[in-house]
Amino acid sequence: MFAWITANLATIIIVAVLIAVCTLIIIKLRRDKKKGKTSCGCGCSGCAMNGMCHSQIQKGK
Repeated sequence: MFAWITANLATIIIVAVLIAVCTLIIIKLRRDKKKGKTSCGCGCSGCAMNGMCHSQIQKGK
């Protein structure tokens, strides 16, 4: 078992880093969604799709 781990150490480290990065991205997206931030970051007023993207949310207000 130890020989397999040492033979594949680089792959194991790369996979661990990728999993950590993906987890951090998901956490950030969930926090931003709870705060009501948009994914593009520029706001809806300057967006070409401002009437389409959040039309159901805006109709409920």
